Amino acid sequence: MFAGAVKARLPRISVRKRTKSMEFSDPTERQLELKALMSAVATARDVVAFEALYMHFLPRLRSHMRKLTKNVVAADELSQEVMLSVWRKADQFDPQKGQVSTWIFTIARNLYIDSLRRRAPQFDENDPAFVPDAERPADELMIAAENTAALTEALGKLKEEYLAVLRMSYFEEMPHAAISSALGIPLGTVKSRIRLACEKLRWALQETSK
Repeated sequence: MFAGAVKARLPRISVRKRTKSMEFSDPTERQLELKALMSAVATARDVVAFEALYMHFLPRLRSHMRKLTKNVVAADELSQEVMLSVWRKADQFDPQKGQVSTWIFTIARNLYIDSLRRRAPQFDENDPAFVPDAERPADELMIAAENTAALTEALGKLKEEYLAVLRMSYFEEMPHAAISSALGIPLGTVKSRIRLACEKLRWALQETSK
């Protein structure tokens, strides 16, 4: 089985030893601990640190993948493949650019999309649906650039807690349930933060346009 082959390539995880809980009440403390563990894996190939990440994220990945695939076996295989990628690519994680959870769930999303592509039928590259759109007029491009600059400025005014849920929901296209698992916050909190973030963003854009 594919899952068995993936497990064979993962570092040996102890089933007798339990790592300390990372279910901190303070999300900031949790994120700092996760980044420290990733750093240990990246720089020292620390198996104990990887075990802590594995125990923390694997249940969340399985739940997320089962909702996407509707297939327990496929979900478990993809979850194992994600953690194998985390082990192999740990040195590619940049703690200055985002949270560990966002990085791992981005890997999960990409692997899921790859799995869909492998099962998808071949398409005709000459199909009109795949032909690039015609170039936009210069005035439209200028307006788009101005809108992009205003949006970037408005996003820069948001607090990280609001920016994180917006980024994961709209830019990374993660479901609300996956965001809840990734950030370790209730689903209701995810929805309320997205709503408040959109309101704050709308207000900031209005102020920018004055």
